[in-house]
Amino acid sequence: MQTENTLLLNRSDIQGLLSLAECVDVVENVFRQQGEGKIPPSGILGVRTQSGGLHVKTACLSGAKNYIAAKLNTNFPQNYARFELPTIQGVIVLYDADNGRPLAVLDSMEITLKRTAAATAVAAKYLARKDSSVGTICGCGGQGRAQLRSLCLVFPLRKAYAFDLDPNASLRFAAELSSELGIDMKAVRSLPSAIQSSDIVVTCTPATEFFVHKEHVAPGTFIAAVGADDSHKQEIDPALLASAKVVGDSLEQVCSIGDTHHAIAQGLMRKENVHAELSEIVAGRKPGRTSDDEITIFDSTGVASEDAAAAALVYEKACSAKALNSFQFAA
Repeated sequence: MQTENTLLLNRSDIQGLLSLAECVDVVENVFRQQGEGKIPPSGILGVRTQSGGLHVKTACLSGAKNYIAAKLNTNFPQNYARFELPTIQGVIVLYDADNGRPLAVLDSMEITLKRTAAATAVAAKYLARKDSSVGTICGCGGQGRAQLRSLCLVFPLRKAYAFDLDPNASLRFAAELSSELGIDMKAVRSLPSAIQSSDIVVTCTPATEFFVHKEHVAPGTFIAAVGADDSHKQEIDPALLASAKVVGDSLEQVCSIGDTHHAIAQGLMRKENVHAELSEIVAGRKPGRTSDDEITIFDSTGVASEDAAAAALVYEKACSAKALNSFQFAA
């Protein structure tokens, strides 16, 4: 094994090494570790440009092997229209936490896609009603697909609605996923009626104004608010957040860049009104859902511990004796 060199993994490498089911498992485990105080909170730093921005997220992992991870992702919403490039691009650098040696540089797209969906699945496990069987996905791109696939790993969904500002995207989404997952799927133009009929609602869009209104959400609904990972983004009615049980992936992040921060800015919530971090619930320190009627919201801004856990698993699988021959090293 070439321990002195750094492993380079592109997106196709990672696709073959990381399944969504594995990602759900490691993300749940890392939230549990954080809730038990075994790893420190993740860190975040960002910078904006006229067209987009860069954020850097860092985390440490403790276990049989100790790691430091740093994810550097750019987010340029107009990329596809202007350059036919993805909106989000970046890398994750994985280090040995005992000596600082760079172990691997990994393309971040596949890990970001899967760990974000995995976090929703973990949150739903603790915050959605156990009998949840109908879902709505708002935003029918790659993340929307991963979100529905991850939910189907933890809930026996029988029906789902697909909504997108581009009706062709929702039609393609419904046709593709209904066949793949074996569930009844319908592309919808009326979002309120879909939300009212759903047990689980996922929003994964680049919206800058909320489109999920309080009056459209039925008692007992679980909502995963995934798209607002920057202070200018917004998907959820602040009045809905103020009246629901809100759980964040990171208290500091949801209060500064998540949907929650809009409710705080309007004076409808305070930081203290956030019920818990997901890590506290997974670790059993705070309760998740406590009644069938309460509306629960997972404000998902994305934390580096998710990236670190997924990256570490990919690295360890790539370093197996059988896999090493097919991957590239940098001196």
